[in-house]
Amino acid sequence: MTNFQISVLCLIATLVIYFANKRLYRRFHALPLMPLVFTPILLVLMLVFGHISWQNYIGESHWLLWLLGPATIAFAVPVYDNLAIIKRHWMSLSAGVITATVVAVCSSVWLARLFTLPDEIQRSLAVRSVTTPFALAAAKPLGGQPDLVALFVVVTGVFGMAVGDMLFLRLSIREGMAKGAGFGAASHGAGTARSYELGQQEGVVASLVMMLSGVVMVLIAPLVAWVMF
Repeated sequence: MTNFQISVLCLIATLVIYFANKRLYRRFHALPLMPLVFTPILLVLMLVFGHISWQNYIGESHWLLWLLGPATIAFAVPVYDNLAIIKRHWMSLSAGVITATVVAVCSSVWLARLFTLPDEIQRSLAVRSVTTPFALAAAKPLGGQPDLVALFVVVTGVFGMAVGDMLFLRLSIREGMAKGAGFGAASHGAGTARSYELGQQEGVVASLVMMLSGVVMVLIAPLVAWVMF
């Protein structure tokens, strides 16, 4: 079998596993079965036990990564449909986005330095709290490694989504907008998906906060590189 054929089969397998996993999650609605969690595990097992190299896998699947950009922009549609909510709370949302972005960057870098992690890991961790397209763009002036950035973004999103509901319960946070803002700022795409499961308002706010956080991160990345590195 040629490398091209292997790549095409990997692409088909990825789509089949994802859509099957999506149906499974809709039926049982258990967090470990969420496509963002379970599908990557199945794909890794497929590559390991099938002795398939990363190059062969990504050969015809690279366009799935490209779709992250349009998928992120698509979150703007419900935001536009609910502009009234945004206009009423624009000041608190703006302040929250800026604060969350600065805290995420500073805490990530300082903790990485506390544990004496390598410089490239510190630079890659700095952008972990924004969604992948923005994180990859922000990582360039910071000198972060794209592979590490993508990994840290996914882990951050899944972890934030997993513990978010528990934290809201412990902190007695019941307001829908607060939950959406928290998910959007701390766990970007995964948190936004979870927010839409909670309700339309939560999802809209999470979408807006996720996109604004990404824009802010890209804009301040050169300053972060100058100040912290």
